[in-house]
Amino acid sequence: MTFKKSLLAVAVAAGSVLTLAPMAANAQLVVQVAPPSPVYEAVPAPRSGYVWAPGHHEWRNGQYTWVQGQWMQQRPGYAYVAPRWVERGNGQWYMVGGNWERGPNGDRDHDGIANRYDRDRDGDGIPNRYDNRGRNSDQWARNRFGPMGDLDRDGIVNRDDRDRDGDGVRNHRDRWPNDSRRS
Repeated sequence: MTFKKSLLAVAVAAGSVLTLAPMAANAQLVVQVAPPSPVYEAVPAPRSGYVWAPGHHEWRNGQYTWVQGQWMQQRPGYAYVAPRWVERGNGQWYMVGGNWERGPNGDRDHDGIANRYDRDRDGDGIPNRYDNRGRNSDQWARNRFGPMGDLDRDGIVNRDDRDRDGDGVRNHRDRWPNDSRRS
């Protein structure tokens, strides 16, 4: 009788661990410390059937560690997205990329964010839902200065951007937060 109870307890424990595994794989690491500058690596000559994955910093044991670049076997129908760190509007850092995206246009603007998740696929600073692809410059100007626009084109919408004009002075200390020529 106790053997059956022990076996049942082991099965329940194993099942609960297996249900947590997909969540751990999808969890995104958020870091409060900005990554250091990338280490220069000479990119070797191209190799047929392989893609060069450049080196990058990873967060391990409470600090950044450099991971050297490496050759990865090419996957037909996929494009490799190099890993890089991106800062959120609240000052937190998270890593994007380091994966394979379906199709040759997996990351159209090469910002490390897959097109299906990218709010600005063409990298012009205007969110997709407001982007008319330059057909009307007045519309572009309205979207650039609105709350969902991106005045300094840093990838952070004005509403969440601590330095909207990109002049290095935070909005609450800047007398002209929408003019990069004046602080």
